[in-house]
Amino acid sequence: MIEGQEGVTWEQWLALAEAAETAGLDGLFRSDHYRSIVRGEPAGALDAWATLAALAARTERIRLGTMVSPVTFRPASVLAKNVVTVDHVSGGRVELGIGAGWYETEHETYGFPFGTARDRVDELDRQLAEITRQWTESDEVRPRPLQNPRPRIIVGGRAKPRTVALAVRYADEYNTVSPSLVEARQRARVVADAAREAGREPLLLSMMTGCVVGRDAAEVEDRVARMAEVTGGRAGRPPIAGTLDEVVALLREYEAVGVERAMLQHLHHEDVEMVALLGEVAAALRA
Repeated sequence: MIEGQEGVTWEQWLALAEAAETAGLDGLFRSDHYRSIVRGEPAGALDAWATLAALAARTERIRLGTMVSPVTFRPASVLAKNVVTVDHVSGGRVELGIGAGWYETEHETYGFPFGTARDRVDELDRQLAEITRQWTESDEVRPRPLQNPRPRIIVGGRAKPRTVALAVRYADEYNTVSPSLVEARQRARVVADAAREAGREPLLLSMMTGCVVGRDAAEVEDRVARMAEVTGGRAGRPPIAGTLDEVVALLREYEAVGVERAMLQHLHHEDVEMVALLGEVAAALRA
């Protein structure tokens, strides 16, 4: 998972996507922000959905998606059309991560209305309903997505009642950010209980969390130091940082408490070599 607003160039996107495919990773997800969060000026962002459409044409296997697209940036019909476009370009490899939006500074910079938290969650509810209607029910909206019945939808949060209810109503997956093992267990239980009470199949539970991996302790600490340098220390030490064996062991602990997929945030995107190590982590987890 790459934070695209931290100055990732098109050439770097191509290198990361090629590395992800070569490493055997399942997918490449990116943030959907318009202003830097940890690097500051002059870092900037290429548009998430334009980037994903371009990467869809240059990749063959990895799944592509956002973590997450705020409903404050685009009308529901525009976001739905963007996702369908990437679905067609990729041959059915797109996923939509969608959220209420939170970063007020970028809204001020680009002139997006921000509103209250309640306003934004109300809009999330409305957009989820409209997007799913256009993808699955409307006879006038064409073309339909390639994926049947629609692309996967991911809703995220900290397992609070409203986001869980929206995920249960509309989504395939619930994503939570940087949970501890205790928090992951609790959130998995909340999401599972809500799905069961609604009489629907369980949602997949995933997490998005920072990660640094190395072949030995010295390489790990070198990568942590380089990440701190490029972020000015604002990102802190990643929740998951260790050797290959240590990272695999920790991810297995998360798996044991209910986490079924991990989007590993790679803040030092210039370090393409680490993507190959993440592929080894993925291979070990599948074994």
